[in-house]
Amino acid sequence: MPFNHNDFYHRVLLRRVPRGCRTALDVGCGTGRFARRLAHLGIEVDAVDPSAEVIEAALMASRVNPGRREPRFRQADITRLELPKGRYDFISCLASIHHMPFSTVAALRDALAPGGVLVVLGCYPERSRMDWAWSLAAVPVNAGARIAVAVRDRARSVSGGGADASATVQAPVMRPEMPLSEIRREAANLLPGCTIRRLLFWRYLLVFRKSQST
Repeated sequence: MPFNHNDFYHRVLLRRVPRGCRTALDVGCGTGRFARRLAHLGIEVDAVDPSAEVIEAALMASRVNPGRREPRFRQADITRLELPKGRYDFISCLASIHHMPFSTVAALRDALAPGGVLVVLGCYPERSRMDWAWSLAAVPVNAGARIAVAVRDRARSVSGGGADASATVQAPVMRPEMPLSEIRREAANLLPGCTIRRLLFWRYLLVFRKSQST
């Protein structure tokens, strides 16, 4: 039954977009759902993903609404790009940082404009008792959410509602290997002043705001 854990947290991430945001970068954009939500707020969005298949799906989905502001989708490996220093007011990374060295956040940090915000919706493996406790707590909520989404989608199909053009394409999946304790240590060094909190559905939220004086 379809239920996307990353999509569930879109609103949480959108609340971190700084006021007056003009430029954004979505790293590991997949089929572009979050990047499009940013663009529809009037933000100029660059969206990158190494998978040609998902970028093609993202482009196809964007063609459904001609005339609306859409992201600039690009197939690229973020670890090989030379990002412009101080360009972006907002950078998002949804369930993709574990596909690359965590140290990549340093390049994302440097690409932030003064006062810019980096948000990472990350995944982590269960290693500690606390990890497993959160994992067990998520199981019944996850089951209920899946049922609710299935009922909603069935109702839409009956009423003739259209499906997302990108729904049948899935971004590549990789199991996370870096435990949350190590993520916290690395983030403290690379993103001083950042905050990290656990979320349900096997996720954590990292938020870093760059100093205005940088």
